[in-house]
Amino acid sequence: MSAEATSAAEITLAADFTTPTQADWEKEVLKVLNRKRPEGKELTIEQAYKRLTSHTVDGITIKPLYTAEDGVDELGFPGIVPFTRGTTVRTGEMDAWHVAPLHETPDADATRRAILSDLEQGATSVWLRVDPDAIALADVPTVLTGVLLDLAPIHVSSRTDQLAAATAVLEVLDKDDADNSTMGGSLGIDPIGFAALHGTTPDLSVLAEAVKIAKPFPGIRPIVVDAGLYHNAGAGDIAELAYAIATGVEYVRALVDAGVSVDEAFDSILFRVSATTDQFLTIARLRALRLLWSRIGEVLEVTPAKRGAVQHAVTSLREITRDDAYVNVLRATIAAFGASAGGAETQTTLPLDSAIGLPNELSRRIARNVQILLAEESNVGRVNDPAGGSWYVESMTRQLSEQAWKLFGTLDEAGFAAAVADGTVKAQLDELNEARRRLLSTRKLPITGVSMFPNPSEELPQREPRPEAPELHGLVPVRDSSIFEALRDRSDAAREAGNPPKVLLACLGARRDFGGREGFTSNLYHVGGIETVLAEGTTPEDFARQLTESGTSIAVLCSSAKKYASQGFAVAKALRDAGAQEVRLAGQLKELGSEDTDGLIAGNVYDGMDVVDLLTTTLDKLEA
Repeated sequence: MSAEATSAAEITLAADFTTPTQADWEKEVLKVLNRKRPEGKELTIEQAYKRLTSHTVDGITIKPLYTAEDGVDELGFPGIVPFTRGTTVRTGEMDAWHVAPLHETPDADATRRAILSDLEQGATSVWLRVDPDAIALADVPTVLTGVLLDLAPIHVSSRTDQLAAATAVLEVLDKDDADNSTMGGSLGIDPIGFAALHGTTPDLSVLAEAVKIAKPFPGIRPIVVDAGLYHNAGAGDIAELAYAIATGVEYVRALVDAGVSVDEAFDSILFRVSATTDQFLTIARLRALRLLWSRIGEVLEVTPAKRGAVQHAVTSLREITRDDAYVNVLRATIAAFGASAGGAETQTTLPLDSAIGLPNELSRRIARNVQILLAEESNVGRVNDPAGGSWYVESMTRQLSEQAWKLFGTLDEAGFAAAVADGTVKAQLDELNEARRRLLSTRKLPITGVSMFPNPSEELPQREPRPEAPELHGLVPVRDSSIFEALRDRSDAAREAGNPPKVLLACLGARRDFGGREGFTSNLYHVGGIETVLAEGTTPEDFARQLTESGTSIAVLCSSAKKYASQGFAVAKALRDAGAQEVRLAGQLKELGSEDTDGLIAGNVYDGMDVVDLLTTTLDKLEA
């Protein structure tokens, strides 16, 4: 056969397979879901769809299957209105986005060396945090010594004095020999975000001052809408989007009132957004923000070319864990991919040890290289809007846009600054945090290495502690894993005090009977740092003796329904008589043959239970 006859264009890889229909898919779904259901109790396809549909913490609906009806009629192009597909056109070069590591180590010389090392090894931008617990104001010139300011955009932020930090950076730029027009970055002026952190009323008068002092540097955006701070305080995708555009609109109005043109106001704003481990929602959220901001620009009659929302994506601090910290590399990779595919112009990957202390050289290198590998080896940087046209992503983009626009409308009536000042935003975040806490506690929102598959004997990496930060009295970052880390800390403290918390697993029968539930139950208690003691035996007295030897007063029966029915009550009674203050059962109580446990069994452990409540109660009873 000739090469021409076997060209790729003529080969149909799926030629021997029939094209499945939606009805075929539905048939297979029902076959799986109804496999163990009794006759006459089978689910209908409508019930199956409902069971397989899920919802995010702030109400986004995720269907089990997307079809062409969920897509868009006109896909559009990158680089043009409405900018859904990106504000620029990627040309295939390795500069698709700026790699901007965050620097906040107080040691000025160490920070300067870290900045230069980053820039020499693939970073293309610099982000400084200037605060009493980070880089000192007086050290800004030192940390930027040696940086080619016409090549590396400088971003600065501060939680305590934004204008002073911005001015310090501009003074360094002004003294440099490079042409001011070649310098880029942002000055971090975000008065509403600042007020949200401090619990005060926003003062928007600083915006005009920021635009004024940045005028000699046309490539620098003086104003930053930091939507990421709301994300880290608990906002979901809809709230983060709504807060971002609500803040942006307030800033544009304030600038126009101060005599700034609407085009210049749009050119002055950078959006700082979160990138999370839900890569598709991250992609859709970045796309939705550009779509919404373009719509705002259309209403305000901004020149079409200036309506694009320029975004600085930062991997989620809320999702970083202290325990099993190296899993954070995977989280950062997924989040960075989402930001890359979503079209962020600048990206920051937070180091894996950010929740432990000040990052070291290795963790900074890994964080930096995550983006470089994505851009240069995975070639994500060579593709424009790779998710564009995906029915799922287009549906999510539209759904996020519509829901965020509704929330924006309610916030914009009185003004977002007022919503921050009167506690409306905090109340919304409190509600979202409570909803997320329920999902985390039941492990419906699992955290690998923390709430699932923990390593109870792990030794945390040692890092230099972060300096004590000033108390700001406003929104506080809430890491998802903190509720589980508090349990681990409590167990560790009890262990150091000579009272290691333990739970006895009374495993009835052979390993084939108890293996699965013993593994599940061990994993569950290890989440809280509670040691599990495996007990096997042939008589109830065997388990009673081992309970006494273990030094614990809490036990869990682990086995099959058959063994529970024949031995469960007898073993539970023996454990109670031996001093167990609580006996639980792994599985369903009905497996005992009767749900009336006569007070012998306090409850059960099962997938979907409130793990935090169980572990807290267990530690209370063990006096840990």
